[in-house]
Amino acid sequence: MTGAVGLRDIEVRHPARRGAKSPMQTIRIKTSSTDGTERTRTGPGRDLSPLLAGTATAVGATGALLALADVGSPLRGPFTLFFLLAAPAAAIAAALRGLDPFGRTLASLAGAVVVNMLVAQGMLAVHRWSVRGGVVVVTALSVLLLLGVVVLRPADRILKRIKEVRSRR
Repeated sequence: MTGAVGLRDIEVRHPARRGAKSPMQTIRIKTSSTDGTERTRTGPGRDLSPLLAGTATAVGATGALLALADVGSPLRGPFTLFFLLAAPAAAIAAALRGLDPFGRTLASLAGAVVVNMLVAQGMLAVHRWSVRGGVVVVTALSVLLLLGVVVLRPADRILKRIKEVRSRR
């Protein structure tokens, strides 16, 4: 055997010399505790998400209808504001499906504010400002964005499948 060779600077400072584990030694395989079966939630909050989604849809639709019909209800203002924020936010959230929930919520709300501001700026620039017109334009933009997501999502799946097949070859 040969004598001890001097260690390089990086080897002297390496954490493994002090007993630390390398990243490859700390990787563990995580197993699911449910073994592929979905846990059923019990308790009072188990059906809350569909109920909240339905309520939000009803409030938004009511706000849009109250604004379009020019009804003098005290609920017209808050419900219409909710619609003007929720419609574009839902469309943007559908387009940002890959983000984590908090980031998606934040980005979709910011996008909804941007859409509303651009619609208002455009209507003011051409001297055609009206509440009804604003609701109609925001609705149209939200529907177009949702349709774009619905139409392009299957195309994305097809392209992804083609790439998978080509990578196997």
